[in-house]
Amino acid sequence: MIKYANIDPRINAFIFELDNVLYPEKDYLYQVYYLFAGFMEYTELLDAQVLVKLMVQTHEEQGPKAVFDVVQDRFKLDEKYRTNFEHLKINAQVPLKLLLYPQMLTLLQDIVVDRKQIFIVTNGNPQQQLNKIKHTDWQGLEKYLTCYFGEEVAAKPEPDIIDMLIKKHELQRIEILMIGATQTDELCAQACGVDYLSVAN
Repeated sequence: MIKYANIDPRINAFIFELDNVLYPEKDYLYQVYYLFAGFMEYTELLDAQVLVKLMVQTHEEQGPKAVFDVVQDRFKLDEKYRTNFEHLKINAQVPLKLLLYPQMLTLLQDIVVDRKQIFIVTNGNPQQQLNKIKHTDWQGLEKYLTCYFGEEVAAKPEPDIIDMLIKKHELQRIEILMIGATQTDELCAQACGVDYLSVAN
């Protein structure tokens, strides 16, 4: 578990990925599945509960990229519904707020109290990532966050977005810590010459 007290006090800027670092991505996607299942129940008279169960099971066993294909194959859905599904994934008005991991909420609060900078640099569709950020319960921390979307410059592990951030905010690489959950983030930190910490630690 990452604790603020264990982090080098010379670190003045923290860069976080969003998905599975600050909150569990499945908390967003499972709500998308619920909304899509409700839509399919309304349009095609399918059983929403059966659909949700299949989508969640597929997500857990094969990953999120397989979800629509499995549902389409099982229920012989028209290809046009893929567009609906993808649009919903990007723009869903999810009914429940996304909750931060408790330890990450504590970490963010400690960083704010110590008046250090917090950045979110996230890969993925920028519109979708922004939608997730908007639906997250930041508990008042949102005004302390500065967000960048990797895809708008070059997706991580390319270092371009971090290099731009460093220049714009006049930071030194030695005072930055990146916190992530994937090899992509670790490779990005290496390419940028900044310290890296995995949430798995």
